[in-house]
Amino acid sequence: MANWLVTGGAGFIGTNFIHHILSIRQDVTVVNFDLLTYAGNPDGLSMYAGNPRYRFIKGDICDRKQVDAALRDNCIDTIVHFAAESHVDRSILGPMRFVMTNVNGTATLLDAARDYWGREGKDIPGEKRFHHISTDEVFGSLKPDEPAWTEASPYMPNSPYAASKAGSDHLVRAYGHTYGLPVTISNCSNNYGPYQFPEKLIPLVILNAVNGKPLPVYGDGQQIRDWLYVEDHCEAIRLILEKGKPGETYNIGGMNQPANLTIVKTICSLLDELVPDPSFCPHEKLITYVQDRPGHDRRYAMDSTKIKRELGWSPKYTLETGLRKTVEWYLANQDFVQKLTDRSDFKNWMDENYTERGGSSK
Repeated sequence: MANWLVTGGAGFIGTNFIHHILSIRQDVTVVNFDLLTYAGNPDGLSMYAGNPRYRFIKGDICDRKQVDAALRDNCIDTIVHFAAESHVDRSILGPMRFVMTNVNGTATLLDAARDYWGREGKDIPGEKRFHHISTDEVFGSLKPDEPAWTEASPYMPNSPYAASKAGSDHLVRAYGHTYGLPVTISNCSNNYGPYQFPEKLIPLVILNAVNGKPLPVYGDGQQIRDWLYVEDHCEAIRLILEKGKPGETYNIGGMNQPANLTIVKTICSLLDELVPDPSFCPHEKLITYVQDRPGHDRRYAMDSTKIKRELGWSPKYTLETGLRKTVEWYLANQDFVQKLTDRSDFKNWMDENYTERGGSSK
């Protein structure tokens, strides 16, 4: 039985990944290592309580003693590193937390893995792997006529969040090169789907719209992102872990680049169909343009040729099918979402940063 430590497993992508792995790989035990900060929610994995293939540890990736104990006590052979501060707006207001978690936390994990696998690796069956999940934002911003980013594109991060993720990417690569740690990195585009914390664009628009609240859109809404349904992302990560070569980096994109305003209008159309409330329909009338975010990147686009060629991955969901499935999930799970939105930290954040100032591109 393989033993995987998933950091940040109570977050949006981590939760979906654990669901994916436990359903696909019967030979894997998952240890979910999460500090349960504002965006962490263990309720999304409550159905695994008592399952011998799942264990939750409340822990901080910056705490070396906690990390060492998690690796040693669970005979970990694979680390899947999701844990990160991930919201651009929050990084602009408070960058040091991003540096601490994303840079120092990643360094702590890497060094703990190097020591543990170097000292006790011969006693741990199977291959070792440290997989680091990163973002397309490390590459900066594209002009309208520039080609999509490849794995060879230079790093040009434009926000504290992007810079902190770039720093963590470099540390992972350095530990692989210097110490021979078996590492892989994936840089993904904007994820969406079930369990996403409602500060991000798509769940924020869905929840505001069904409640007749304004749908904040930054600037002219023509910022372009590559949208990736989270289930497709989870499958890509699994393939990298199963077939990817140590030392390699893989770009993962949804292979579509609509403007943010198009995303918002598409969600409005879906809600007009699924929730035809005459008080709010057409939902598009709720769109409100707000002041743009400082340093807002204009366009992202990912070239996923490498992972398709080498590992056989390509997204199964189109934007249309993924958005419909996402809207349907939020409509069917309003009790789950209500628990998140009732939390004081979420309400305070919304009051301070969305009610008056605007929306999100992530």
